[in-house]
Amino acid sequence: MNYIVLDLEWNQSNTGKEQEVKEIPFEIIDIGAVKLDKQRKVTDVYNQLVKPTVYEQMHLITGNLIHLHMKDLENGKPFTEAMELFLSWCGENFIFCTWGPLDLYELQRNMHYYQMEPLSDKPIRFLDVQKLFSIAYEDKKSRRSLEYAIDHLKIEKDVPFHRAYSDAHYTAEILSLIDESVLENYSIDTYILPKTRQDEVHVMFHDYMKYISREFPDKQKAMEDKEVTSTKCYLCRRNIRKKIRWFTPNGKHYYSISLCPVHGYMKSKIRIRKSGNDKVYVVKTSKFISKEECKKILQKKEKTMDSDLT
Repeated sequence: MNYIVLDLEWNQSNTGKEQEVKEIPFEIIDIGAVKLDKQRKVTDVYNQLVKPTVYEQMHLITGNLIHLHMKDLENGKPFTEAMELFLSWCGENFIFCTWGPLDLYELQRNMHYYQMEPLSDKPIRFLDVQKLFSIAYEDKKSRRSLEYAIDHLKIEKDVPFHRAYSDAHYTAEILSLIDESVLENYSIDTYILPKTRQDEVHVMFHDYMKYISREFPDKQKAMEDKEVTSTKCYLCRRNIRKKIRWFTPNGKHYYSISLCPVHGYMKSKIRIRKSGNDKVYVVKTSKFISKEECKKILQKKEKTMDSDLT
């Protein structure tokens, strides 16, 4: 299997000058990628400017950041041609790797706008190198800039940042240094969501479980679904009793605590997210925690209840 380390730059509408096109708020104008073999050694690179067709003026902040102007893109390839060449270059057996979760989502949104065949008919597994860096070198929660990570690892800064190829190059350098065991913590892109209950995603990682639902018309329907609100021990697969029932401090995130007689206290968290067609889907994570962490969740619930009474 190869690793395709991808980075994109995109343009957007200028407020007051161009109306945003809802179907493509970010138009890709620069594609950069580095191909690594299974030993994570560089075998090839891809770099292509894309001629824009949606936004005809460069956003001021974007232009200053990536040092690109519209005249630089005049000789770029049309998006569909650039993508066909890129996907052919990727080959057959590979996994996408990006710095953060946005690039793969925006790539698919641009492909959909140009009526290209989708990359997949279901959620795509990929490596978020920004997250992997945090797992490997920091607290697993922080999300650092690419340049911060390069400085932290003392990697030579031999090309400027904020162009697609250069950022893909640096991301590949970081990926090559991360311990093999950390790569098990892959991410799941949700541009394409599960279509049916049978297609829903259930994945067990080293120390937590993740579930990604199909779409629901609204939050209420999602929270009425038994699979969404169920609390099963992901180690012994038994239904377990909730010690703290589902509650929400903000209307978007829901928490519960359940007790498995074998494995202890399990915290579950539901995130309600909007899909691309004004519906919602659910991302639920479950993880075993200590009694001290249980007390913090209980305090959060009590604070929420106090707030509701005032």
